[in-house]
Amino acid sequence: MIITTSVLQSLLQAIPILRSQVYFKSSLTALSHAMEDQVLAGSEQPLVIASFQRERFYRQEAHRYRRIAQQTPQVYVLAAPETEFKSSSDYHETVAFEPNDALSQEWHLVVIGQSYTNCLICQERPTPILEVTNGEIDSSRRFEGIWTFDRTVSQKAAEILLNRIQIYRPELAAKIEQAKSQYLDDSLVVSARLTQNSTSNLSPLDQTQSSPNSDPFVQRLVTYLQAGQYKLLKAYRSIAAQGKKESLINSISNAIRRSLDPNAILEVAVQELGKALEASRCLIYRCKGTDTTTIINHEFLKPLSKGDQPLVPTLGKIWPLQDNCLFQEVVQSGEPIYVEDTQTDPRINGTNSKNKTGNPGSKTLHNLVQEFAIRSWLKVPVLYQGQLLGMLDLHHCGSEPYQWEKDELALVDAIATQVGVALIQAEAYANLEDLNQQLEALDRTRSNLVAITGHELRTPLSTIQVCLESLASEPDMSLELRQVMLNTALADAERMRKLIQDFLTLSRLESGRVEWHPESLSLRECIDLALSNVCARRSEDERPSLSAQVPDNLPLVKADGEWLVETLARLLDNACKFTSPQGEVKISIQTLDNSMIVVIIEDSGRGIEPNRLEAVFDRFYQEEGALRRTTGGTGLGLAICRQIVKGWGGKIWANSAGKDQGSQFYFTVPIIQTPKSKHSKARRKR
Repeated sequence: MIITTSVLQSLLQAIPILRSQVYFKSSLTALSHAMEDQVLAGSEQPLVIASFQRERFYRQEAHRYRRIAQQTPQVYVLAAPETEFKSSSDYHETVAFEPNDALSQEWHLVVIGQSYTNCLICQERPTPILEVTNGEIDSSRRFEGIWTFDRTVSQKAAEILLNRIQIYRPELAAKIEQAKSQYLDDSLVVSARLTQNSTSNLSPLDQTQSSPNSDPFVQRLVTYLQAGQYKLLKAYRSIAAQGKKESLINSISNAIRRSLDPNAILEVAVQELGKALEASRCLIYRCKGTDTTTIINHEFLKPLSKGDQPLVPTLGKIWPLQDNCLFQEVVQSGEPIYVEDTQTDPRINGTNSKNKTGNPGSKTLHNLVQEFAIRSWLKVPVLYQGQLLGMLDLHHCGSEPYQWEKDELALVDAIATQVGVALIQAEAYANLEDLNQQLEALDRTRSNLVAITGHELRTPLSTIQVCLESLASEPDMSLELRQVMLNTALADAERMRKLIQDFLTLSRLESGRVEWHPESLSLRECIDLALSNVCARRSEDERPSLSAQVPDNLPLVKADGEWLVETLARLLDNACKFTSPQGEVKISIQTLDNSMIVVIIEDSGRGIEPNRLEAVFDRFYQEEGALRRTTGGTGLGLAICRQIVKGWGGKIWANSAGKDQGSQFYFTVPIIQTPKSKHSKARRKR
């Protein structure tokens, strides 16, 4: 049998003038012990009804009730069973009710004797989250109910409880009737007595103090316990708030230790802070004091409850800064700004009036408040040594203004400080990573430079030295052999000259010391010049077949002619170098968006691994390694081509299916927009 109506509700309905109060568990424990001690210390045989919420609470007091049962036969104990508790009549009457019964949330003790009465009827209230640590702070449990010495109230409470006991244990009907006739003979006139009672406007506590049976010591004890418990609860709240603050800071610190990515740090901070403060919206964005706008990349939105209006997200939207007077105030002062009510703040809604600075209200702020339903607004700067790194915004979007507590403001400020330190650390780490990569690249360049120059310079120098020594030491050498020696020395000298020239060319291009002379050029003529250059340097037997597929109606391009031919020649020479004489190298053209021409040099040669397609344009890059090469070269040719193409605003890239699959090199050249083409475009627009 489950009864869902609480005894407290039944008592308040029966006697409407009663007013319930709040008691802590420690206070109720003291009252219960005082009432039980009064029974044990007296000689009367009172009616005692005790309702415990759970069996474990009764077990703590079982010995006392066995002693009380030795003094009076009318003792009833109620509890929800957990292990061994059951309905029985061993020492006293025990009544087991279902765990879902309303009594499982109530604490009752009624004592009615001939010369005194005591009544304690209470219902437990839910414990707020801040008052719970490790599952439950037992002493902070709170109850709402009635404590009084008034006989009529006690008799009515006993009647309600006895009626319930009879429902739970019908076999006790005779004993219950005996208790009613012995202790509740005047219960039928409760309402009339209370109506005529001169103390009817007093609370149960006031009635207790006016009763001749009240114990002043008990009164003072309960008052002392209540006051002490309120102080203890306040301390619990302070400890819980401090714990929440430390937990939040620790979670952000852990995120910083796990990752030095600024985006990851900001995302953790915005989510954790928004949840901790139960804000409607929390934003963190990077900005400087001189920025005009920023983009919101990190946002927390409070989950919707039943009946709430959905919040408009700001993620990915442009957030105004220059026309935002709140932002400018924070930049100037370096301190947080708190707007309790945006509907009354003159900086936001002063379009028809003037604020303290004499400026009209900000239309930008007014639009933001309207679009994102901001009712209360907190802005906190993210600073490091006075430098603004970002901003932290908290919005409350309810129908009523929200007032932040001092602890909450201190928490937000602490998080903003922590985020500022984290951002500086992340930026320092990123700068260090960039520097390390640059140093590694410089070290590779140095190693390649030493290896390549050592190979490319030492080899021709050795050959030249041998040739010259032979000419000097062998006067009888034949004219034919002398000519061979001279040709070999001249060829290696030319090789050294080209090496040094490549160094100087790349240095000029990278330092910006090249003077560009852009002009209108025929791409076909430039390709023909480049092909002639390659054919002059390589005999027909040494090079693959060369072909060019160039349309006749190509538009003119705008570039420096000398450098354009140099780029074509170098790319063609590079393709021939890595393609066998039985292979093929061809040039083709594509038009891109009527603004660029794409030149394609395709070969059927050695190919490039896909993961090295970007590296081939690096300085001193050698696919085979500096000392294991089957072809000559410094590894500067493609780096020079990249710098030349960048000079006229083009792009260069490579593609290959892999080893022995051939290669394709692409670069773009801008098209000259002729007056005729402009005129035709204008006509098409009309």
